[in-house]
Amino acid sequence: MGPTNWGTYLVTQASISEGRSTPEIVRAAIDGGIDAVQLREKAQSARSRYELGLELRELTAEAGVDLLVNDRVDVAEAIGADGVHVGQSDLPVPVARELLGSEAVVGCSTSTVEEARQAEADGADYLGVGSVYGTTSKDIPEAETGVGPERIAEIAEAVSIPVVGIGGITADNAAPVAEAGAVGVAVISEITAAEDPAAATAELARTVETAKDLEHRE
Repeated sequence: MGPTNWGTYLVTQASISEGRSTPEIVRAAIDGGIDAVQLREKAQSARSRYELGLELRELTAEAGVDLLVNDRVDVAEAIGADGVHVGQSDLPVPVARELLGSEAVVGCSTSTVEEARQAEADGADYLGVGSVYGTTSKDIPEAETGVGPERIAEIAEAVSIPVVGIGGITADNAAPVAEAGAVGVAVISEITAAEDPAAATAELARTVETAKDLEHRE
């Protein structure tokens, strides 16, 4: 499928899944129309992530959904994931690319125009930009939280690769992110903590699609 078609992107985090397993959440998100899944689960060991990754690879491959691994290039390679997502303190984009090859999708987290331009120059296939509305899922510097749809617009204007907004995004506030030029939105709790993750995914997808249609018409 590839980043240009990612309207909705799930980042996994079992700790907020209300006791449901990550494969359960991913299966529900697939039912709801998710486009990409990132195996995060930073609290788990590499072995656990590998075993979980094999299960997710089977689910996503069957559904034609892209699977990425956060940070761990070795796990991504071991499970046959479509790619990897790295942050500013992880392995550099060119190193991930060298290890995974030209066909792999390599994404990079950025929060400024400068970081975004550098990631593009380094060969990233897409950018995860945030935290758009702030986040409770990870500790990040204050300067990088709540950057708003305005930063999405600045970065989307500055680079030619797809931008995915992340951080505090819900079906209620996703539209401005897509209207600002993001191809889609990445969420954790909006799907993972939802009473009905499939319905939550479908609602988010509708919101993003409608906003992108409006943006293209203007």
